[in-house]
Amino acid sequence: MEKELTGILDRLIGMLCAERGEPVPALDDEQKPDYFRALCNVRPPAPMTEEFLRLQDEYLSARTQERGIVDVGKLAYDADGIALWRGDITRLNADAIVNACNPALLGCFRPLHGCIDNIIHSNAGVQVRLDCDAMMRGGEEPNGRVRVTKAYNLPGRYIFHTVGPAVAGKVTDSDRRDLESCYVSCLDKAAETGLRSLAFCCISTGVYGYPKADACRLAVSTVRRKLRELSSPPRVIFDVYLAEDYELYRRELFMADEC
Repeated sequence: MEKELTGILDRLIGMLCAERGEPVPALDDEQKPDYFRALCNVRPPAPMTEEFLRLQDEYLSARTQERGIVDVGKLAYDADGIALWRGDITRLNADAIVNACNPALLGCFRPLHGCIDNIIHSNAGVQVRLDCDAMMRGGEEPNGRVRVTKAYNLPGRYIFHTVGPAVAGKVTDSDRRDLESCYVSCLDKAAETGLRSLAFCCISTGVYGYPKADACRLAVSTVRRKLRELSSPPRVIFDVYLAEDYELYRRELFMADEC
């Protein structure tokens, strides 16, 4: 199987290099996955051939299986239907995962960047950038709203794209309102769509600079309040990647009553 996937990867890299008018560089097998991802990261939202999409989907779907799919139905939820999980959000089979994106909604164009926007687009497929481009038509998305695309090669059904506030210096009331709106908008959309599960990332706490502890408190309080208001709320997973984020959410979710 691995040999077959390497052959598919060779063809995909060849197509992307030909599109760019560049020769295929000499790469060993270990370099090829990152090179393919980097080429997709920098590719503009231009139409792509059916052959490329078919091969890409075959490759990315296999990689999704390799990473291992996490069944959100088996996580431990509290009385409000909230769970905490640490790991790669693209492994969760939640009905929707939340992508903290930039206002253009086209994903991250920095090759191999570690932001969640890059990781989600890279693992889902180039169709996500194409769908977002069709929605945005060159415009910019305001903070606090949500746009929905299919998840394509991820385990779930949808990606919820939301733009959080970028904090420069002290957190303002406007920043707080915008971040709160991200969580509320996503939960409203999940309920409207009839979704059973929704996984949130730590919105705005990466390159957008929102203080992590403040963002955690706001996220947890907003989600708890909104879940209690909804008639048919989804289960919510707070997905974190770093140990420090896990500790913040663990304390806020499960130890607040003890403090």
